[in-house]
Amino acid sequence: MNHSETAVGRASENIGNKAEAGAPKVGDTGRLYQRVAEQLAEVIASGEYPVGSRLPAERKLAERFNVSRPTVREAIIALELAGCVEVKGGSGVYVTSGSSKGLASTELDIGAFEILEARLIFESEAAALAAKAITDQELADLRAALASMVAENEQVQVSENADEIFHLLIAKATHNEAVVSVCKHLWALRNNSKVSASILEKVRRAGSRPRIDEHARILDALEKRDPAAARQAMRDHLNRVADQLLDSTEEQAVEEALRKVKRERERFARVR
Repeated sequence: MNHSETAVGRASENIGNKAEAGAPKVGDTGRLYQRVAEQLAEVIASGEYPVGSRLPAERKLAERFNVSRPTVREAIIALELAGCVEVKGGSGVYVTSGSSKGLASTELDIGAFEILEARLIFESEAAALAAKAITDQELADLRAALASMVAENEQVQVSENADEIFHLLIAKATHNEAVVSVCKHLWALRNNSKVSASILEKVRRAGSRPRIDEHARILDALEKRDPAAARQAMRDHLNRVADQLLDSTEEQAVEEALRKVKRERERFARVR
């Protein structure tokens, strides 16, 4: 993938409001990434990409189906979970089966970028509401959650328990049970969707951890009872998370490619 893209461009592609003109209609068979996965599975079944062959680059597939690269990425992950393809870091995506029967298991899944888009909408406004209603005790609970986040980040095993607690405490500080219910549901989707979990696991393996400075900025805005600042801090945080999802998986591929080149150089150096 091209690393010359700006953060603004990637964020707009990830969770912006622009429509994907000419993209497969979501209402036809479900979610957009699921529809792209189904169409790609049909192309594979047709024999255009036989078992053992490598699929075109992510950018080429995005152009072919007229969708964003995050949508293609989630479609590929759905196909990987269904056993249709295998993703080999630094090498590409290879067809392992011409059957798409396993896709049925991902029909109820929601992709990580869709979940992030919903979180950006609801959690940003939740932060603004919380800034008006939050109590001193709720602020103390948030400080404790942030301290736990710092401690978790120092552990070898990546954990996001304190991160989830921090965000849900903000939802509870709105004192609006409907908001709390929606935010809890979005986090449940994030944790339980196979497609979303697969992307998040790749990010964790790349060493990503919750950003303390971003959460501290959100907390600071809440302590000042500043709704506009709280909303913006949350929006900035979640937009950066969207960039992180792309960057981490890109970095894994680049690092693997560099390792492969290094191995080849060492091999040729031995036979000279």
